[in-house]
Amino acid sequence: MNHTHIIDKPKLHEEIMLKSAEIGFTMPSDLYIGTMLKTLVASKPSANVLELGTGIGLSLSWMIDGMDQDSSLTTVDNDPKLIAIAKRYFGDDQRVQIVCADGTDWIRAYEGDSFDLIFADAWPGKYSEITETLEMIAVGGFYIIDDMTPQPNWPEGHQEHVDSLVVYLEERDDFTLTKLNWSTGVLIAVRNT
Repeated sequence: MNHTHIIDKPKLHEEIMLKSAEIGFTMPSDLYIGTMLKTLVASKPSANVLELGTGIGLSLSWMIDGMDQDSSLTTVDNDPKLIAIAKRYFGDDQRVQIVCADGTDWIRAYEGDSFDLIFADAWPGKYSEITETLEMIAVGGFYIIDDMTPQPNWPEGHQEHVDSLVVYLEERDDFTLTKLNWSTGVLIAVRNT
């Protein structure tokens, strides 16, 4: 498959990619992950969606494209510069709440409605506060993580964190999961009880 064959990119995608290069942001989301997120969000009418790790807003642009008018999305990142960029692109969308906060603190303090889909693309919600994050997911809701196959920017010893996380998720009987050796390595789990 070739990236050039993806024709339904979000309107702001190219602009965000240019901004990413301009500020030297080296961790933008893979295009395939974007299309998958858009599709999964589209499967949930009136969805309540959470993204942990806004980054520069690439994944966010895909998820917003998949949302219907009755859906809402909260995205959380601890980098004020990146949050400011995301607000410039998406701050006028009433369905979207862009939060600048420490992910760990935000997860621990959250007391709102369950989420139909959580894309955890930051340390909190993926390698820390995993139990609390999974508790936020509604029955039938998705938990999605990427970068599960070795990446060039991984620090030494990171594979151990990945392996431990996969074992933890596999041992839970309240989630059904599949591991995809695709894109950057994806794990999709669905809450079943």
